[in-house]
Amino acid sequence: MCTALSFQVDNNHYFGRNLDLELSYGQQVVITPQNFSFKFREVANLDHHFALIGVASVVDNYPLYFDAANDHGLAMGGLNYPDNAYYADSISGKDNVASFELIPWILGQCATVDEAKKLLANINITNQQFSQQLPPSPLHWLISDHSDSIVVESDRDGVHVYDNPVGVLTNNPSFPKQLFNLNNYRTISAATLPNQFSAQVPLEDYSRGLGPRNLPGGMDSESRFVRAAFNKYNATWDQHDEVANITELFHVMHSVEQQSGLDQVATNPAKFEYTIYTVGYNLDKGLLYYTTYTNNQINLVNMNKVNLQGNSLTAYPFVNDQAINNVN
Repeated sequence: MCTALSFQVDNNHYFGRNLDLELSYGQQVVITPQNFSFKFREVANLDHHFALIGVASVVDNYPLYFDAANDHGLAMGGLNYPDNAYYADSISGKDNVASFELIPWILGQCATVDEAKKLLANINITNQQFSQQLPPSPLHWLISDHSDSIVVESDRDGVHVYDNPVGVLTNNPSFPKQLFNLNNYRTISAATLPNQFSAQVPLEDYSRGLGPRNLPGGMDSESRFVRAAFNKYNATWDQHDEVANITELFHVMHSVEQQSGLDQVATNPAKFEYTIYTVGYNLDKGLLYYTTYTNNQINLVNMNKVNLQGNSLTAYPFVNDQAINNVN
């Protein structure tokens, strides 16, 4: 299970994401320069493209991105979409793109959401696997630029591209149902509201924080969708302070993280899903910030500090050791 969101503060646009799984795939921060050759199974290769920074597993010198952003400020993340995701066989006349190729195919050549929409108009997301050991993962995708977001879902009845007015995505059910479900929480407020129960029943504000009391707190994807959207829109963002905004972004993302031991997904042996990493991008500056489950310190990778005109991947393994500040 996962959570992703995007938002704009003044002239800075941010994209955040939690990866929630029960096992790690050796993820690391990977920068793909403009002249790294992306080889695709059916569509034309990209020998020259926009530069990418993101979190990926590198297999046979190929970056399998979980999420990424390009040097034009377009971001994309793939989130778990089990039982709903359907990838088809190749279809003549379509742009047949394997699910694991979708992030580099879009981010490699699109600078905006509008350009992504045009590229997606003829797409068929295929069921080709990267290798026998790595079959396709059931995913849907959040794509965001400086002002807009869309969701891409490949279902049995075809590929759907939805405008996303809240800039949030989690997992099942499908995005239209998640968006409609927000109607059930339209009376939630950050402020404590007046007594609406009855004028004849003298109810008191016995505690702070009664306004959002009925905000869902579960680890399920519907609860996280509502909570992430509410927290995003009600958090305090600073118009001019990058550190303050990144700090707030990680507070919002950590408000929907999963702790190990609380979401059991397998038995014999028992396995628990947890938030392996949290990532935040400043899409205007090419900055990737991250924390991991075992390291709460915010770490920074700047894509502009490497040669973006090169042809070789640059990878930075996650810093997983906890950083403790010894005050005395």
